[in-house]
Amino acid sequence: MQRLADLPVEGRRVLVRVDFNVPLDDSGRVTSDNRIEAALPTIRSLLGRGARPILMSHLGRPKGKVVDSMRLAPVGRRLAELTGWTVRTAPDCVGEEAEAAARALGGGEVLLLENLRFHAGETKGDEGFAEALAALGEAYVNDAFGTCHRAHASVALLPRLLPSAPGLLLEKEIEAFSKVLEEPERPFVAVLGGAKVSDKLPVIRNLLPKVDRLLIGGAMAYTFLAAKGVPVGGSRLEDDLRGEARSVLDEATSSGKVLLLPSDHCAALRFAEDSPYEITGPEIPEGLMGLDIGPETRKAYAGALEDAGTIVWNGPMGVFEWTEFRRGTEAVAEAVAVSPGFSVVGGGDSVAALELLGLQDRIRHISTGGGASLELLEGKTLPGLAALS
Repeated sequence: MQRLADLPVEGRRVLVRVDFNVPLDDSGRVTSDNRIEAALPTIRSLLGRGARPILMSHLGRPKGKVVDSMRLAPVGRRLAELTGWTVRTAPDCVGEEAEAAARALGGGEVLLLENLRFHAGETKGDEGFAEALAALGEAYVNDAFGTCHRAHASVALLPRLLPSAPGLLLEKEIEAFSKVLEEPERPFVAVLGGAKVSDKLPVIRNLLPKVDRLLIGGAMAYTFLAAKGVPVGGSRLEDDLRGEARSVLDEATSSGKVLLLPSDHCAALRFAEDSPYEITGPEIPEGLMGLDIGPETRKAYAGALEDAGTIVWNGPMGVFEWTEFRRGTEAVAEAVAVSPGFSVVGGGDSVAALELLGLQDRIRHISTGGGASLELLEGKTLPGLAALS
């Protein structure tokens, strides 16, 4: 890929695909600036080099129709508040008005186009829509890692029509995952959690040959335990995947990999924040459901992370949103934070847990794309990255 520093931008209108899919309250105010702030280094770099940035983003899922509550004007106002820049907005993202706004853009100014997904051609990957976007600019930068797994027009087609490069945020994502998947420092430890085995099986299949240790938690662990014949009570279980889980366990054993499953559990009477609970051993009695890993498992998982050279973490160890069932996720988060190894954390719940615990600043790389990071860990080629190559 061409790097952003090598892309000729001075005096040019540069289309920048950002991820401004931010939460808005009922009055239309942005309630979290994280995604806006993540894009600022790239926009500042372009402005500093004399470019005229034209920002493109989606917001929500309007399904090809104009939805007033999903307009990007509030995001433009917030961007201006955060930076002091002159941020102009266009009433559409293609067409005569958008082209006129792009041509009128002055030096030091930023233009934010209207929601890309107001046009069905965006999500359908329509070539005509991509060409209409290309008419607005003279170069293209993708800084929206969270959309790189989508074969959308602004992501997978537009970079083939203009001189293109990844933005600084996307560069960081590419470098972090390349380091993890191609040149990991040993021991390489992966921690996978979350609710569903089906979501993580492709990741496990791809990572198992690469890692030295694999730690499994969350509700997905109960399918693996059941595959070993361990009673799991009323815990969440994907019964149809027991065979797949058993084959993963067999593969780990035959290849000499360390695969750790919970050896004790925080098991509750019901799925509720205020439910009574008890610590059980490997077996969960009938009438109880596992909602978090137990203290023995927390200690074992922290120990397995202590000397890690590389860590990938995706998915919580339990129902971290509830205080009584957060301790497993907290133990893993703290172990990742203190590890001297290179750590990459992805997935919305894992990142939310880090922020809840105030540990986000102690992680080497927090990925901005949940679905995109999962697909990279599965070994897939992302359309948005392929288009930049």
